[in-house]
Amino acid sequence: MDAYNEYLNSLFNRNRDIYGGFENIRWAKPYNTTEARKRRDELLTNIGNNSLFKQTKPYYGFISEGCNLCGMGQWSCIFITGTCNASCFYCPARQDYDEIPSSQKLIFESPEIYADYVNYMGFKGVSFSGGEPLLQFDRVLSYLDSLRKKSDPHIYTWLYTNGVIGNQHMYTRLAKTGLNEIRFNIGATNYSIDKLRKASGLIPVITVEIPAIPEEKDLIIKLLPWLIKAGVSNLNLHQLRLTSHNAPNIIKRGYTLIPAEKPVVMESELTALEIINDTLRKKLDIGINYCSFLFKYRFQKAGFRKKTAMAIKIPEEMITENGFIREAGDDFIKYSGVLITENTQSPFPAGSHVIKMESKCYMVHRLTALHYNNLSKEKMKEINDQITSEPSVIPCDIILFDAWQHEYIERGLREY
Repeated sequence: MDAYNEYLNSLFNRNRDIYGGFENIRWAKPYNTTEARKRRDELLTNIGNNSLFKQTKPYYGFISEGCNLCGMGQWSCIFITGTCNASCFYCPARQDYDEIPSSQKLIFESPEIYADYVNYMGFKGVSFSGGEPLLQFDRVLSYLDSLRKKSDPHIYTWLYTNGVIGNQHMYTRLAKTGLNEIRFNIGATNYSIDKLRKASGLIPVITVEIPAIPEEKDLIIKLLPWLIKAGVSNLNLHQLRLTSHNAPNIIKRGYTLIPAEKPVVMESELTALEIINDTLRKKLDIGINYCSFLFKYRFQKAGFRKKTAMAIKIPEEMITENGFIREAGDDFIKYSGVLITENTQSPFPAGSHVIKMESKCYMVHRLTALHYNNLSKEKMKEINDQITSEPSVIPCDIILFDAWQHEYIERGLREY
């Protein structure tokens, strides 16, 4: 079995172990996905070259500035609260607790500390998420206001909401404070667009961002002209995924689950591609993009790795496209990732670096992700040849495959 098949097999075994306590999971296998693979290929062929970030983000028309910044790794998402006033069956986590705003497991006790962090890391976009951010409206305003006062005035900002408690007063204040875009999950309001109409003409960009639910495909297609009339410029479709929290709800719907890095719903991807194809055929005046978990897992993570790696790399080291620090010699190759933690220890542990921001210090740790020693000259030549020219075919050799994974953001290759 070559390296790629071994990798796919390891994903299947790991996911089967994690979700072994749940019954009746329909895992994707060659015998039950033949027609789906064929249909997926047809839909992607129809979309053609309209696919960004190494074929991981198919789209129609255009994508928002926020989505573009996300794909380039220039975006920070701050979770304003963990509480929510909806109960969507697909929600991946508990939504029943308030918390101090956080991002990438870092806590930001005040708006000023977060603005300082955004400045230091050089992010060009910031989003406000939850839970439901509007449940802590004053908190959102304070963090947005601090960004506008302390950070680059061109930072692009957006907010995710179900819109349940949103009103024109809120949207007017958000617009005056500098919010560029608002994204509504109309799935939480039974696909009613009355709530988002309250933001029309106030927030510059209005987007609908929902998971691609197979049972709702026809309804979403019928809604598109009405969304356009309501001032919606973008529709972002997410891929449903399985977590320990939503597993009972997802499994009972009989979806086929792909054992990827995290389990995802096969039919959800087909639904998103069907909607894009239908919109392409009708040539509607709206931008649609499919945000697959493959895209999120690879490009979002790689983008943040690049940002943190820049904090500690030395001139002779390289940062790979996948966001790892590469070190190489005559007979070894090593890839390291970076972890930023709260500054809670003094003196600092060996091997840690300290980054001092205006209002707070953090510790940066270098963590070895891959290290091969005592490689032959022939093997080092193979690795170096691969580094200088990304292969169009996934390497079969285990060492080359491991290096390939750490060197590049893998293409959108996946088997059902």
